[in-house]
Amino acid sequence: MPGEMLGRWHDFLMLLGTAAATLVGLMFVAVSVGQGMFSRERQAPVRTLLSPTVVAFSCVLAVCLIGVAPVPDWTSLALLLGGVGGFGLIYSVAVFRRMAREGLLAKTDLEDRTWYATVPAVAYLILIAAATAFWRGEPAGCDLLVVGTGLLMLAGLRNAWDMTTWVVMMRSKE
Repeated sequence: MPGEMLGRWHDFLMLLGTAAATLVGLMFVAVSVGQGMFSRERQAPVRTLLSPTVVAFSCVLAVCLIGVAPVPDWTSLALLLGGVGGFGLIYSVAVFRRMAREGLLAKTDLEDRTWYATVPAVAYLILIAAATAFWRGEPAGCDLLVVGTGLLMLAGLRNAWDMTTWVVMMRSKE
């Protein structure tokens, strides 16, 4: 049963989920505090760069909730985790397309393109791989789950810091 395999990861998933929930809340606080920075002309870049961070933290929270929930069988666990990974992957592709459409690919450096679009896409693919492993009843699903959520958390933290420093720099220019 999934609960037995994921039981060893319960405390980790609880800690990671708590951190993700806290960081989602802090992102909303940061947006409220930096509201003056988000003018109409900056709307597209801010939406393109801020939203993936909130989505990454939210997906980590969702995965952690699924991981500690009493899921009845492997198929249900695989479908739930695959749904989160699939949603995230589609969202990452949409972010990359939005970056291209808004001209942000030329305006942002490789580091930002990597952390806002590519790294989360890889993490979501890893979550899909974890879902596939769980569907097959393979213990490697746990390792993949931890790597995928850890990578999403890392990307979210990096991007939150990037947005914070951007707001501080923009405020000092005004």
